[in-house]
Amino acid sequence: MNLLYSPRQRFLSPFTLFTQRRWKKPTVSAQTRLEDRVLDPHFDKLMTHLKRLYLVLKIDHLMSTRKRAPFVSLTLMSRWRNILGLNVPVGPFLRKYPHVFHVFVHPLRRNTCCRVTKKMKELILLEGVVMKQQEMEAVKRVKKLLMMSVSGTLRLHALRMIRRELGLPEDFRDSILGKFSGDFKLVGLEVVELVDWDAELGLAEVEKWREREYTEKWLSEFETKFAFPISFPTGFKIEKGFRERLKNWQRLSYTKPYERKEVVRVRTCGGIERYEKRAVAVLHELLSLTVEKMVEVDQLVHFRRDLGIEVNVRELLLRHPGIFYISTKGKTLTVFLREAYRKGGLIEPNPVYEVRRNMLDLVLLGCRKTRQLLACDEGKEESNVVVCEVNAEGERKGDWVIPFLENCEESRSP
Repeated sequence: MNLLYSPRQRFLSPFTLFTQRRWKKPTVSAQTRLEDRVLDPHFDKLMTHLKRLYLVLKIDHLMSTRKRAPFVSLTLMSRWRNILGLNVPVGPFLRKYPHVFHVFVHPLRRNTCCRVTKKMKELILLEGVVMKQQEMEAVKRVKKLLMMSVSGTLRLHALRMIRRELGLPEDFRDSILGKFSGDFKLVGLEVVELVDWDAELGLAEVEKWREREYTEKWLSEFETKFAFPISFPTGFKIEKGFRERLKNWQRLSYTKPYERKEVVRVRTCGGIERYEKRAVAVLHELLSLTVEKMVEVDQLVHFRRDLGIEVNVRELLLRHPGIFYISTKGKTLTVFLREAYRKGGLIEPNPVYEVRRNMLDLVLLGCRKTRQLLACDEGKEESNVVVCEVNAEGERKGDWVIPFLENCEESRSP
C-alpha cells in the first residue's frame, strides 16, 4: 500500500474531508481605512487644483534663484523636470498657462525663453505684503501652538515644515521669533520656548462653536460640553449601532488642548478613549490655526512628541471621517478640516487665503482668452525689444539687448 499521497489526494482523503477551516476576521488598518473611505469630490477637486498652483510656485521659485535675468531659457528649464516631478515636457506645460507664464523668443539669442507674467508676480509680492500686515496673527498662532505643547517648547524644524500653512514668512526665525523676544525665547539653535502664558489665547476654536450651539440652538450643556461638529460626506454608510457609539463619544469628557492637567491613565475606565479624544482635539485645533485649514499628514508627524500625540496620526484621522477628510490627490496625503469648508472654499476666509485663492483662479484660467490676456498679447512685441533690468544707478542686470544693434543688422542685410 502506497502511503505517499499527492497534494490533491491528501486533500480528498477521508482524514481531511471533514476538517473545519477557521474564518479569519479581516484586518482593519490605516491602509484599509484609507482605501475604503467615502470620497468627497469637493476636497479632491480642490486638492488637484492646488497641486497645479504649488507646481507653478515651485517653478517661480526656481526661476527667482537665477539672478542673471528675470527670465530663463526653456533649454535650462527642461533640466528641472525631475525636480518638479513633471511627466510632460516643460514647454507644453508652460504654454497651458499663458496668464501665469509668458513664453517668448529672445531678441538676440533667438532661443525660447519664459518669464512670470506681471499679474502673477504682483500676487506673489502681495502675499508677502499681506503676511507682513498679518504679523500679529502669526504671532498668536505660534503662541497657541506653544501653549498646546507638553513642555512649552517646539522644534524650529517642525515649525519650518508648516511655515506656509501658518502664514509665517520665510525668515520667521528672525522676523517673528527674534523680533518678539517678550513672547518667545530661542533655546539653542533649533528650539523655541514660550516665555509667558496668555490666558486670553487659551480657548480652542471648537469651544467657540460649542458656545454658539449652546446659546443659539438652545442645546443642553451635557450634549455640547465635549462635542465636535460632525458632517459626513455624501454616501457615507451608517452601520447598526454607529449613532449610539458616536453619541457616547461626543459626551465623553477629555483633557482639552490648553488645559494643564495630569496625563490620563490609559488603564482607567475609558482612559484610551479619552486619550484619543484629546489627540483629536489637538489635531483639530492645529488645523484651525492654519491659514487654509489643511496640512499634509507627513507634516503633522513632526508634532507628535511636542504635542503629546502618541498614536498613529493617519489612523486617528481616518477613524473620524466626520471631522477630518484625507485626500490622496497629488501623491501626498493632505488632511482637511471638514467644518471649515463648503463646496471647495473656506467659509470664513482670511487675507492670506484670499491672495492665494486669486493665484489659484489665475492658474485655473488656463488658455482662456480674457481682456487682460489680449491686452498683454498686444504689448508682447514691445516688451521683447529690451529684456533687461536697470537699477537707480543706471547699471544693467542680466541679459540685455541694445535696440540699435538690430537696426545695424537690418541695414547690413541685402
